[in-house]
Amino acid sequence: MIDQRLLRENPKLIEEGLKSRGIDIDLGSLQKFSKDLKKLEEKKNTLQAEGNAIGKEVGQNIKRGLSQSSEEISNLRSKGNQIKKQVALIEEEEKSISQKLNEKILCLPNLPEKDCIKGKSEKDNKQIRIWGQPFSGNNLKEHWEIANKLKLWDSERSSLIAKSRFVTLFNQAAKLERSLINFMLDLHVKKGYLEVLPPALVNTASLTGSGQLPKFAEESFRCADDDLWLTPTAEVPLTSLHRGEIIPKDLLPLKYVAYSPCFRREAGSYGRDTRGLIRLHQFNKVELYWFSTPENSEEALETITSDAESVLRELELPYRVIQLCTGDLGFSAKKTYDLEVWLPGANAYREISSCSNCGDFQARRSSIRTKDKNKKNILLHTLNGSGLAIGRTMAAILENGQQSDGSINLPKALIPYFGSNKLKPE
Repeated sequence: MIDQRLLRENPKLIEEGLKSRGIDIDLGSLQKFSKDLKKLEEKKNTLQAEGNAIGKEVGQNIKRGLSQSSEEISNLRSKGNQIKKQVALIEEEEKSISQKLNEKILCLPNLPEKDCIKGKSEKDNKQIRIWGQPFSGNNLKEHWEIANKLKLWDSERSSLIAKSRFVTLFNQAAKLERSLINFMLDLHVKKGYLEVLPPALVNTASLTGSGQLPKFAEESFRCADDDLWLTPTAEVPLTSLHRGEIIPKDLLPLKYVAYSPCFRREAGSYGRDTRGLIRLHQFNKVELYWFSTPENSEEALETITSDAESVLRELELPYRVIQLCTGDLGFSAKKTYDLEVWLPGANAYREISSCSNCGDFQARRSSIRTKDKNKKNILLHTLNGSGLAIGRTMAAILENGQQSDGSINLPKALIPYFGSNKLKPE
């Protein structure tokens, strides 16, 4: 959530940041709301201080022997009651203005980092580096074609169970999915991450804290009879793991890795990637998440990105790193690197991980703080990255490992988990 103090004092800076994202907005009304709230807060604080002074004076007079029914004490108490009524009225007005302001400000995305590339769309993104040697050739198949021949999954039966864009994995694919999850978790734990297995259902406060609500409600599946939603990513429960807390600075950074099933409606994407594992309503993912001090979050983004890259390197999958421009940033991010894995069957790079520094945006929405060197409470910074999306990783392994005899060579790092170096036709 955008800082209200910045909204009051420098709305032009916010407007410029949002404009670089392609959002042209006049913040005049929101600035007025924020200034009105500040004035009401100051007025309330003054009245409460007066009320406390009156209460103290009443206590001192009674201690000196003045009767509680005396005119002097009665007048003081009457004055105190009037102040309480004024404070109550101010609080009602604050509540009304806060609700109007929050409805608007919660829908505004994070402001881009100063060194973020300016641009309007993914066409303006910048390639930072490339790893591995992408290969191409004749008669290379896409992963869904390979899966059909190897009988790895069934989409038609899955649509009977649920609806389209769900898959049921069988035999070798089910085992490969499990192997990939365990491999990724073990790799990141060795790098110092604490493994977490969070709930797959999250409440509205958790989705609001991470930035999915209220703006992207149509993207998530909701349980009709409860204040619960199917989590779209482990980023949501991991953000709320410390919601409302003050984390001691000497514990930072906190580094979590979590496997979770993820559920997304993919609203507006129908007609795209309808075959295979690229765009499903349900998929598995291993997520990396950091709570960092503000001064170290830029370095943390480089590290979390490198940790996500290490999965691709271990799996011998060619990839490239792309820095997103301002017009392509996710809602909560102020700077993002995407990892795109090479799919030779499709003859294209496809996103497999997105690593973002969210600054204090999520921490402000979730009230997660630490203390600075002067023992003052400050908002910390949050970072997240896929480490990796399991289905897309499987797709990349199938396409990069395909052999002329129909088998799939598996990366050496997976052999201890899978128990074989190949997927073979049944």
